[in-house]
Amino acid sequence: MKIERIGLIGYGEVGKVFSAGLKDKPGVTAMAAWDVKLANPATQAAELGHAAKAGVVAQPSAQALCESSELVISAVTASNTLAVAQEAAQYIRPGALFLDLNSASPGTKQQCAALIDAAGAHYVEAGVMTSVPPYGIQVPMLLGGAKAAELALLLTGWGMDAKAVSEQLGVASAIKMCRSIMIKGLEALVIESYTTARAYGVEDQVLPTLQETFPSIDWSAQGAYFFSRVVQHGQRRAEEMRESANTVREAGFEPLMAAAIASKHQWVADQAKAGVFAGLGKGARWQDYADQLLAARKK
Repeated sequence: MKIERIGLIGYGEVGKVFSAGLKDKPGVTAMAAWDVKLANPATQAAELGHAAKAGVVAQPSAQALCESSELVISAVTASNTLAVAQEAAQYIRPGALFLDLNSASPGTKQQCAALIDAAGAHYVEAGVMTSVPPYGIQVPMLLGGAKAAELALLLTGWGMDAKAVSEQLGVASAIKMCRSIMIKGLEALVIESYTTARAYGVEDQVLPTLQETFPSIDWSAQGAYFFSRVVQHGQRRAEEMRESANTVREAGFEPLMAAAIASKHQWVADQAKAGVFAGLGKGARWQDYADQLLAARKK
């Protein structure tokens, strides 16, 4: 497999990491990106400046990006997964690869695949198994689809951690979604438990019992990390958890827990949007986040 021109739809946190990491790989001659922020007057200048500085070609539309790329990577929010595939299918080149990094249910991924494959291109799903920033393009990814093994060979040759798990679409995303229920669920539980404990003034009694039961986890440090990540990415996490809920439904069960987790992440995202956490820096403790929530509750 030979890939020279890569196009990335979604120039957010993940898109910026992947474009920077892939543009200089052996054989890659062009790295392009498209994002709605590139057409928004409020964000256009900053995004164009970032792309220019990073050596990434900012395309004027999804059409232009798809028509000029041999590998199209979709890195958008979960709720836009299908919409991006629908648009890309109109313009993607026959024989091109479409790598879907988004956190979506097996059913959603299968709908995307049907669109891309019908256009004569090849759809590969990816389950990105942890947060991208600490790993960069070496983040562990599970790939699925008829071209998964071939693409995984190319990506591992570029130093990436990509593993083909199945030719059947939906397997990689099912692994990702089931894991997300646990990880995002733990984040939601910690935020709710810790903030409530803080409200009653019993955190100094609660956290030591957690430490005793699960001694390998630093519950105070982990709590701070969970709060910070959900405050920063709560909207994206809420959308992912709605797709996790769809995954549970597709399996024939009522997603009681996944739906509740989505609601908690959305609530934190709404609090952040309202400015509840304004002024908290990178090193904020979990207690600082909880205190802001408690103060907002009293208003």
